[in-house]
Amino acid sequence: MSIHVRLDPEAEARLAAQRRNSTISSVVISVLVIVIIGLTLGLVLLPSLVKETPVIVSYKGSEADEKEPEQKKVNTQVQRKPTSPSSSMAKVIASASASPVSIPVPDEVVPVESVDFGDGDDFGGGWGDGEGFAKGGGASFFNQNVKADRIAYVIDYSQSMKGEKDQLMRDELTKSVSGLGPGTKFQMVFFSGPAWVAGSEVKGDNSASVVKGKGGHSFKWFGKNSHEWKPEGKRQKVEWMDVTSKQLEESLAVITESKLSSGTDWTNPLEMVFDMEPPPQIIFFMTDGAMSGRDMMGLSKDLAAKAKSKDIVVNSIALMEPKAEESMLELAKRTGGVFTIVDKDGKSREVKRVKK
Repeated sequence: MSIHVRLDPEAEARLAAQRRNSTISSVVISVLVIVIIGLTLGLVLLPSLVKETPVIVSYKGSEADEKEPEQKKVNTQVQRKPTSPSSSMAKVIASASASPVSIPVPDEVVPVESVDFGDGDDFGGGWGDGEGFAKGGGASFFNQNVKADRIAYVIDYSQSMKGEKDQLMRDELTKSVSGLGPGTKFQMVFFSGPAWVAGSEVKGDNSASVVKGKGGHSFKWFGKNSHEWKPEGKRQKVEWMDVTSKQLEESLAVITESKLSSGTDWTNPLEMVFDMEPPPQIIFFMTDGAMSGRDMMGLSKDLAAKAKSKDIVVNSIALMEPKAEESMLELAKRTGGVFTIVDKDGKSREVKRVKK
């Protein structure tokens, strides 16, 4: 015989509530376990499922040119074919070769623009600071073409220039000064027996002259003879002029209006120009004759030494076959300049050697 225990209603209600709580707890715990397991599997498996495409970065360096570079030829200035020398010039051996100074002309086109523009070897060290053609401005005088920032003209205004030589000199000097470019500094010093800055007033005779410069300053000159002149006291100071429209107009008028005077002594004007601050880079020195009774070769060597000490190049021009070819050539050669003879027809020719 079995015995059944019957619970009262209150006990049954409490038992049912416990069952419900247990069931809910079990369900919640199960859900949390499933979520935790899912997250864990996700963290483990997700990286292997996601494919990341790598970014490929490439760099191509400049390729070396396997071909042997060709040597570029330099275009030199073509000079006119010299005319046959006159009988009075039989002692002079003239050269028709081009000037020793030339401008390099690049003839290779680069099809691809470089991102390193201005930082490589292509443009950095070429024409910026060399002698002569590295300079900013330029000028031409009796077919002597130069590049320089500071250019001085030392020009013979003596009575021996009278006639064809005078007109030829004024025409060429006018053309040269007119062609000076902006940024160039220039000056003109004229001479006969005395020497003066172009534009000054000159009065005197064969033995004495007075130069009256700007500002009313006067400078006295005395001639021992027609080819040996000395200043009384200091010589006139030479200042640079800038190339402006107004200054060029004034200078061209001075070239035309300046009068010829007596004597020929070209040591003083050259020394005046040597003393300029800063010194000129190029001097165009033109005369039509020698200084008789003086040691021309010795004077030329002394003047060349002074010019060389200040890195001044003297280009000399002998107008219509003077008797100073040898000394003028020596002056130009010792300073790295060029010597040119201008014939009666106005044609100029470079002379590199004078026949003894």
